[in-house]
Amino acid sequence: MAYKRLGEILTDAGAISEEQLEQALKLQKGSGKRLGAVLMEHGFISEASLIHALHTQLGIDFIDLSEEQIDPKMVNILPGNLAKKYRVIPVRLDVAGLVLAMEDPLDFMAIEAVRAAVRRKIIPAIATSAGVRRAYNILYENEGAVRAMAEMSQRVRELDVETAVNVDEDDEASPTVRLVNSIIERGVTERASDIHVEPGEDKVSVRIRVDGRLVQILTIPKDLQQAVFARFKIIGGMDVVERRVPQDGRAAMIVADKEVDLRLSTLPTIFGEKLVVRILTKNENMLTREGIGLNGENQARFDRLLRNNSGVILIVGPTGSGKSSTMYTMIRELKSESVNLIMLEDPVEYKIEGVTQVQINEKTGMTFSSALRSVLRQDPDIIGVGEIRDGETAEIAMRAAMTGHLVISTIHTEDAVSALDRLKDMGVEPYLIAGAVRGIVSQRLVRKICPSCGRKEEPTAMQKDLVGIPEDSDRKFYVGSGCPMCLGSGYHGRIGVFEILTLNRRIRDCITDESPKAELRRAIAETGFVPMIKNGMELAEAGTTSIEELCRTISIVEA
Repeated sequence: MAYKRLGEILTDAGAISEEQLEQALKLQKGSGKRLGAVLMEHGFISEASLIHALHTQLGIDFIDLSEEQIDPKMVNILPGNLAKKYRVIPVRLDVAGLVLAMEDPLDFMAIEAVRAAVRRKIIPAIATSAGVRRAYNILYENEGAVRAMAEMSQRVRELDVETAVNVDEDDEASPTVRLVNSIIERGVTERASDIHVEPGEDKVSVRIRVDGRLVQILTIPKDLQQAVFARFKIIGGMDVVERRVPQDGRAAMIVADKEVDLRLSTLPTIFGEKLVVRILTKNENMLTREGIGLNGENQARFDRLLRNNSGVILIVGPTGSGKSSTMYTMIRELKSESVNLIMLEDPVEYKIEGVTQVQINEKTGMTFSSALRSVLRQDPDIIGVGEIRDGETAEIAMRAAMTGHLVISTIHTEDAVSALDRLKDMGVEPYLIAGAVRGIVSQRLVRKICPSCGRKEEPTAMQKDLVGIPEDSDRKFYVGSGCPMCLGSGYHGRIGVFEILTLNRRIRDCITDESPKAELRRAIAETGFVPMIKNGMELAEAGTTSIEELCRTISIVEA
């Protein structure tokens, strides 16, 4: 392979301009990052374009690791620490040498290090970073997990389970610790939001939720269930012995060079405890309007809500719809040296400089309602309430808003209109709702189409009916067909779909008078209110998401 610098290769291929290269080199200086990573990080080039340029200019083969069947024995050829350090995967051995899939096939230090370790000629090939990450998890992490489980089984046979757990408790090299750590690391590296450890009659399944969909990654033998759950409980600071009642725990860890917070929850089932671990990565870039997906007219509505200096702003949606991220985005925009901003949270997910954050602890009597009463004596300007769960908290929040405070909170309902009904069901008087609520933000998260494999096709008759497209329309919308960049899923990442309702005088009168629902909806429609499905259609027309994804995420009732 002829030696050429990456910048020269990309400019020769027309993938980037000389000006972009010069700018990227300045950004790279002192960063410790390779040029390709800098170019992609700052949007000068996509990973697909980089791979194409290297393939055409240097003749380096591309390997789709999502389709490659790699022999598990390859872990004996190349040690896992080298594969992880240099982000390479041994694919196969042939007469010419070791075929090595690499994120950066121009990393000659990596090639030399691998050649010295395996004592064979190296044939570099290029693969996507997601493909390398997934292949490493499957090849090395799964192999490590299998070995750890074999060692655990041996210990359980030699000792009773309780003794084995006690022996492993503080030993980072023990098989139980290695197995649990590998599960957590797998979740973090694959961008999972949750890890589910689910006991069955004869086995324990481990699944991770990526972009809203659950994927199974591991099966654990039934006889190791107690040891694995005990280790998770130790991490979360929970009672290892108690298995009859639900428990909650939390932990902070460094995983794959990332700071993550873990929220652990157990639930007794007929086959033992089920565990869910929520993974919260500290990525403040997501806590922005762009990060949560606000665009178009919703930006202006969002601005109008934040210009209020009193009243209640509600953020609504089901679990996992991104409500907390939207709330944190609002708080980050509203905080300033001249404002006393206090947040009540359960749990505290992100620490924000300049904001007083209070952890709710119902076991000690520190509930949202009792904490909110205390906060009102702290001279607050803005109050963030993590969630309105009961009528008492709701009423205190409404009365606080009517006495000059701005209150921002979340509530679990289907859409913006049903949030008003939910407050009534909690026992809040209609006049309080009408006087206090300034606006309601309802949202969902939809998967984004992979930019490398999007193609147009006509929606099905059922999809047209659900999203309001005329049956005789022949319009086509983008779908993700699946490619190496998205590991065949057709999607990568998620974005918010919103509807934002701001209350005017007529809507307030309808609420106070308890007018029929049809009249309330007419009053809302006259404000220019854009339903969530229409915002979703704007994203579909722009090629950001698919009609199929809208139908899956936004309920038929809302449409």
